[in-house]
Amino acid sequence: MENGFFHHALTIREDICTGCSLCMRVCPTGALRIRDGKARLIEDRCVDCGECFRSCPVNAIIIEQDDFSRIFDYKYRVALVPAVLHGQFRHEVSMSEISAVLRSLGFTWVYEVEHGAEILKPAIDDLMNVRTLPRPLISSYCPAVVRLIQVRFPALIRNLATVKAPLEMAAFYCRRVLRDRGAHNAEIGVFYVTPCAAKIAAVKSPVGEESTPISGVINMDFIYNRINRTLRNKGELPLGDDHAYSVDPDTLVWSLTNGEASCVNGRTLAIDGINNVTEFLEQLENDEITGVDYLELRACDEGCAGGVLLSSNRFLVAERLRNKARNLKPGARAADNDDFPDIEAYHDYLMNKVKINDEIKPRSMYRLSGDRDEAMRMMKRSRRLMCWLPGTDCGLCGTPSCQALAEDIVRRRGDISQCVFIRESNMEKDLMDRQRSNEIMRKIWGDNNFTKNCNKKGAENESN
Repeated sequence: MENGFFHHALTIREDICTGCSLCMRVCPTGALRIRDGKARLIEDRCVDCGECFRSCPVNAIIIEQDDFSRIFDYKYRVALVPAVLHGQFRHEVSMSEISAVLRSLGFTWVYEVEHGAEILKPAIDDLMNVRTLPRPLISSYCPAVVRLIQVRFPALIRNLATVKAPLEMAAFYCRRVLRDRGAHNAEIGVFYVTPCAAKIAAVKSPVGEESTPISGVINMDFIYNRINRTLRNKGELPLGDDHAYSVDPDTLVWSLTNGEASCVNGRTLAIDGINNVTEFLEQLENDEITGVDYLELRACDEGCAGGVLLSSNRFLVAERLRNKARNLKPGARAADNDDFPDIEAYHDYLMNKVKINDEIKPRSMYRLSGDRDEAMRMMKRSRRLMCWLPGTDCGLCGTPSCQALAEDIVRRRGDISQCVFIRESNMEKDLMDRQRSNEIMRKIWGDNNFTKNCNKKGAENESN
């Protein structure tokens, strides 16, 4: 679902935002500005990585989710649960207990997302055997990374592995099983318990696809808290037969750093953390990286264990899952739960679904205009502006860098007078007075910030 539209799961609460600029400084694509003392989002640059959400000191950035009551719009209600949800709980909390709680909340079926990765392993092997494809192939698992490449590294789009994510394969599978049992597609609601904002955005506006088999998303912190509360009365829950997991050990840790890469043949690298990923992609784009066959890139530290919607420490989550994987014997999986048969029984059906159907298109943040000649003129003007701007990237102009300010100016989103160094120079030359300079600063940082400083100074004078 391209159509020039990115759905964004991140929303800025203007009534809470103080305009501190911390979010602007950590954004890997420069998608935030400060205007009127509030953070503003440039939507065509945002990749929903969640770094702004992590950094906000006043919780002014929120992550949307579907209304939980929506699950009851469907007769058959499937919860797609990633392993990192279980990894947040102590060892003594079993997957059966988590499934029982989810059923008590209203779901009729619970299925582990990592089953979908079992279909991806042979699909990725098939891609690796196509010698005409560029190297390295880049995993399309992390939607924040896919969008980062679209927005900031469009030349690397051709390196993306054109296979769907495990959650989509799991959703296709669940729908097919239930249809085979007599359910109509419109009666089936498949809801993904998401660890991050990027996967919400991927569900709402999938890249390279017109639609998705997933009906909605539920934030993991919301579900985690509901499960925690319910487990206090777990004696009242019908647990059924206990099982640890019904997936293979290597599939269980697929979402963790090196979980996917360890399943791919050839020279593979696993890189996590949005800044590390960005730095590596810059080197790859500049042909500084050679001899690598496959890249597993994750926007979050420790992979999905570091998702912004997890409540527990990412290192503990990763350790718990790896310990669980070590305790599972390869080839000796626990019996599949009563809800669904072995996913391998639907192997041929799912292999026909695994490829991304449409071309993944670039959405370069460096594209200044849709008209090529106009874009060249704007680029030249931007370069001339950089000769005047100081290059200090101080952020006092309300943009993350001097380059960003120059691009805003040529896009008519900003003005060179936003630069405090330019204003001071103009005042020295009597080209601008102090009042006008103050007005510009207030326009960027808001009247409230200046009022607070004045009140504070007044209070100090009174105390003296």
